[in-house]
Amino acid sequence: MIMGTRDHHSRVTVRWTGNLGSGTAGYGAYSRNHEIRGEGKPPIAGSSDPVFRGDADRYNPEELFVASLAACHELWFLHLCADAGIVVTAYEDEAEGWMQETADGGGRFVRVRLRPRARIEGVCGAATIGDIHQAAHKKCFLASSVNFPVEVAPEDLE
Repeated sequence: MIMGTRDHHSRVTVRWTGNLGSGTAGYGAYSRNHEIRGEGKPPIAGSSDPVFRGDADRYNPEELFVASLAACHELWFLHLCADAGIVVTAYEDEAEGWMQETADGGGRFVRVRLRPRARIEGVCGAATIGDIHQAAHKKCFLASSVNFPVEVAPEDLE
């Protein structure tokens, strides 16, 4: 353990719900559907991306990954604004991620762009908000854990 740090533990259950009767007897014989559960929380309906035979009506791991990066930034931004006495009345982010497939069928994310938009009550300098976004990015546990760029391009919320 590193001096001055605290360890945290996260736990979820992912349960495959896509056995259509013959399991994985063939590539097209099963559904990619699954449920993500956390104790005492509603389930998240998951699947793979439709490109990989998934259900477009369910979240896929790539969407949840990008959403996790955006949510981590959001929560730090709100925290730092509250600490600075800046009142945020609305916040949204239209985040995007880019993934590249490799020749062997695998792949990796190569970039994520966050486009956070916040509505601030009263007057607050653009530099201050930009500084808070930079600080939030540096503190985000998830952005600090990935090996690709996470760009933060804040905009005003109208």
